[in-house]
Amino acid sequence: MAAPLASKAGSAGTNSKPPFPELDFRSGARVEELNKLIQEFTKHDQREYDDQRALEIHTAKDFIFSMLGMVQKLDQKLPVANEYLLLSGGVREGVVDIDLDELNVYARGTDYDMDFTLLVPALKLHDRNQPVTLDMRHSALCHSWLSLRLFDEGTISKWKDCCTIVDHINGATNYFFSPTKVADWFYDSISIVLSEIQKKPQRGMPKVEKVEKNGTIISIILGVGSSRMLYDIVPVVSFKGWPAVAQSWLMENHFWDGKITEEEVISGFYLVPACSYKGKKDNEWRLSFARSEVQLKKCISSSLMQAYQACKAIIIKLLSRPKAISPYHLRSMMLWACDRLPANYLAQEDYAAHFLLGLIDDLQHCLVNKMCPNYFIPQCNMLEHLSEETVMLHARKLSSVRSDPAEHLRTAIEHVKAANRLTLELQRRGSTTSIPSPQSDGGDNNQPDDRLAKKLQQLVTENPGKSISVFINPDDVTRPHFRIDDKFF
Repeated sequence: MAAPLASKAGSAGTNSKPPFPELDFRSGARVEELNKLIQEFTKHDQREYDDQRALEIHTAKDFIFSMLGMVQKLDQKLPVANEYLLLSGGVREGVVDIDLDELNVYARGTDYDMDFTLLVPALKLHDRNQPVTLDMRHSALCHSWLSLRLFDEGTISKWKDCCTIVDHINGATNYFFSPTKVADWFYDSISIVLSEIQKKPQRGMPKVEKVEKNGTIISIILGVGSSRMLYDIVPVVSFKGWPAVAQSWLMENHFWDGKITEEEVISGFYLVPACSYKGKKDNEWRLSFARSEVQLKKCISSSLMQAYQACKAIIIKLLSRPKAISPYHLRSMMLWACDRLPANYLAQEDYAAHFLLGLIDDLQHCLVNKMCPNYFIPQCNMLEHLSEETVMLHARKLSSVRSDPAEHLRTAIEHVKAANRLTLELQRRGSTTSIPSPQSDGGDNNQPDDRLAKKLQQLVTENPGKSISVFINPDDVTRPHFRIDDKFF
């Protein structure tokens, strides 16, 4: 029996092109077409900022940091010199592991044009040179209570009204830092400050279009010139070092080994105000490794990141009801895939379609098995709480995506194009003149802001998709300190 033509060509040692294009076995879609659709999605999803938009971004950031400086001065609760972590993308984009079911729905284009998440430490534990041991006796995995016994009497006195109180049999009183009470205090303080600011508006000051408390998150939408910017502000507890519960993770081999140092990865972590599904909302915080994730992101190839962003756009729309899967789950699966697969395979520039299909397969596998381990604490299953009905419903929805990925990509492209059209329409209706910063009186002081705008535009252009860490002293908000990954500006 004669061998097929393709086999004969292979046995002859030739590198001739296959007789037909590469196809996805499940859907029959052409891999080349999927790659082109992912590239088109990326083109529309990643926006370029001109000088005007860069200046508007700076003006909004300047306003937010000025506001936080005034919050600190209200009752001196926040640290005087604080270190914020500014992440590109809002909480709804999965940049931190916080439950989305308590958040109001905001849509890009309709409600905002750009979104950010700002982690603001309410407390800092930065003098620890050993693994940090947390009080997890009352909590689910990846969660903890926080006793103020770790702090001095002055801190306890400042924050005791934001604590739940537990009296022990021996007569001692223990104050547990309450995420819900801290969020209430933060929202009230921000509301007071914004009310004061708006009594004396300055030229060029952003318009506060919306201030809402979404669970334990404070969402602020600012109008600056022709831009609308969403800031999800998250009160957190900041730690230097690494939690003892995640110590075993460091013993394993990882995709970032040799690319970045362990010291960069384990420089710090947070407690964010999020509860487990059976935990006590007033007491329980969730461990967050957002600072580490900023570092790990540097080691992920651009083609995998493009596939991730496209997949995220698909699942945000498709799996929104009931809310069970968040983009953070997908991010965790991507990190696991980086550990599992060879680096030279993941570095292939024309494999975005393979990566997209693989992420969908991974997500469906996790749903069917009701198993999605936290990347840093693998013994924590982030899907454990879901019902069988919910996971099967979402698995069936993903099956429809896997059967026709090209059509779902086209839908995602249309959504992002529609959002961009709404943004452009607002820009046409809005101001086209230069926007001075909130501190400016509109005179010659605009010149430094123009230089800063050009610098910021350059940073954004050269670092697409990267998260920005900002160190700011609330007593001196005139000096910005940008850090993109490990570079300071």
